[in-house]
Amino acid sequence: MKGLTHSVRAAAIGAALLFTTPAFAAEPLDINQASVAELETLKGIGPVYAERIVDYRAEQGRFESVDQLADVQGIGDKTVAAIKDEVVTGE
Repeated sequence: MKGLTHSVRAAAIGAALLFTTPAFAAEPLDINQASVAELETLKGIGPVYAERIVDYRAEQGRFESVDQLADVQGIGDKTVAAIKDEVVTGE
């Protein structure tokens, strides 16, 4: 893009982004079925929290709502809010 004006470069980048499939367009992750590795792909959920989610699910049963993730030790409302659109509780 050498030689192009700033506004032309911005328009080209904008057009490229418009026609690129975003990474977050994937199907939501079912927290009642997801493995530790799958849970780790969520923002703010590392290996420790992913394991805690799986352990909580094994001990307490299925999650009835995504908000229930806040009951898992160490996972707060901010983390739940950050991933709320990326997860579901299945049917």
